[in-house]
Amino acid sequence: MTRKLPSALEHVHEIAIRGRQLAVFLDYDGTLTPIVNRPEKALLSDSMREAVRALAARVPVAILSGRDLDDVRQRVNIDAIAYAGCHGFDIAGPLGLRKQVATECLPILDAAEKELRQKLAGIPGELVDRKRFSVAAHYRNVDENHVERVERIVNEVAARHRELRKIENKKVYELQPDIDWNKGRALIWLLESLGLDRKEVFPIYIGDDRTDEDAFGAIRQRGAGILLSEQPRATGASYSLKNPSEVECFLRKLVACLPAGADS
Repeated sequence: MTRKLPSALEHVHEIAIRGRQLAVFLDYDGTLTPIVNRPEKALLSDSMREAVRALAARVPVAILSGRDLDDVRQRVNIDAIAYAGCHGFDIAGPLGLRKQVATECLPILDAAEKELRQKLAGIPGELVDRKRFSVAAHYRNVDENHVERVERIVNEVAARHRELRKIENKKVYELQPDIDWNKGRALIWLLESLGLDRKEVFPIYIGDDRTDEDAFGAIRQRGAGILLSEQPRATGASYSLKNPSEVECFLRKLVACLPAGADS
């Protein structure tokens, strides 16, 4: 359903008191950092890192990203929180928290990566990005006249590897294992594994793209999704923010609403 969502900034106190305990889950690209032309340039600002660190000192926090687990963990660089890389296929956190999904598909992803690199090599601006549990074809820097060709090639490779599925994010097509797993399933697993699957816990998820809709849907009946978007769009989120700057402001206001030592 397309509708204009209320701003999370205008409802921080209302969100903060919805449960006896909050648990906050955050996307990375486009949420904690602006969208950039090349993935390696998406660097977390010191001020955003401090905002996340301050929140993590009060409530459980986890990052769910399409990036490789090690990549997003190094970029955020906060030890006390959990991380889910590759859209939730690779999870790690404090006290030995660990889960990997669909490791049997790694050789298939190897083959798909090789094919994509060979077939996309002649298209200026294309970027094939291999992650442990997926392979992405970025077309943000590809001329519009060649984008259809990029998608056709990705579709052809996906058709040859039926164990994989194609997902679409902002200016990127991605192949990942075609199993019943996504950011929403990963979020629920984290809630259960961290002992947060209780009625007094109010989970919040903040994200900006299509893969985040699975997470919004997973917590819709028990928490709140916050969508980053300048324009109204169909979403399962309950609130909106415009950009990463507003996310940082929201996180700081959220911390200010929490009582000191609100960590249980």
